[in-house]
Amino acid sequence: MALLEVEQLGVRFMRRDGPPLTVVHDVSFALEAGGTLGIVGESGSGKSQTVMAMLGLLALNGRAHGHARFRGDDLLAMKPGALNRIRGDRIAMIFQDPMTSLNPFLTIERQMTESLQRHRKLTRRAARTRAIEALERVRIPDAARRIGLYPHEFSGGMRQRVLIATALMMEPDVLIADEPTTALDVTVQAQIMALLREMNRERGTAILLITHDMGVVAELCDDVMVMYAGRAVEKASATSLFNSPLHPYTVGLLGALPRLDAPGGAPLRTIAGNPPLPGSGGQGCAFAPRCAQAFERCHQETPLLRASGARERACHLPAPVARGAHA
Repeated sequence: MALLEVEQLGVRFMRRDGPPLTVVHDVSFALEAGGTLGIVGESGSGKSQTVMAMLGLLALNGRAHGHARFRGDDLLAMKPGALNRIRGDRIAMIFQDPMTSLNPFLTIERQMTESLQRHRKLTRRAARTRAIEALERVRIPDAARRIGLYPHEFSGGMRQRVLIATALMMEPDVLIADEPTTALDVTVQAQIMALLREMNRERGTAILLITHDMGVVAELCDDVMVMYAGRAVEKASATSLFNSPLHPYTVGLLGALPRLDAPGGAPLRTIAGNPPLPGSGGQGCAFAPRCAQAFERCHQETPLLRASGARERACHLPAPVARGAHA
């Protein structure tokens, strides 16, 4: 049994002035203990809403269906009390926006030690010591003094490191990281990535990484799920996906990356057009309007995610797209 198993997870938001807005369509994936899975895609592809639904953190008008089983127990069916005992303890999350994830009215110490006192039953003094050690691990200088400060007294990058330290100090079974290094400079980003790899390899922490940075995925992840317009369009090992992407969208994503071996002055390739607005998809493949290889069936029938060898893709093309093909 997988440590975390998501099956046919869908998310929709209720609206007063119209029908429900569906933003995630029947997404499934599994994460083994000690495994690393990257979920990639453009903004609005449904990456963050997928994990927010798993943890019961959708907005009040959000509704989720399907299953998200942690050690066999369905998170979506849990009562709030039972879910609270898992969130922040056995499953920890590094949120994308440190400005809204930290309470501006509480000190960093209060916010970090609360989880340790609640879930680990530590004394306030012991929890403070452990929190300071966690801040030092993410390279926050003078941590013993800074832990008594408020969030507004930290830079954006420092606040992001506080969130990372808070998640790491709990030593969770599953760590969900939503764009964990976006606000960090390159040096600190490398240090944080090294910490995540250490947790994964030495402690067996399973990592679910949500990002648009394919370089981070290549560095950390064993497997990758590519999402577009709320659907999973390709699943593969990281090695397979980077060596030979099968879906035109994945080809486009990789083709837009800067390459050290590219001829001098060669322009980056882009994907034509724009992604659809969340919930605006009609019939057919959502990527078809931007795909140079689309044909009539693509505009009429939504492709299902099907196995292609040891991998999966949702595409009507009869054969894998050659590496480097323009999408």
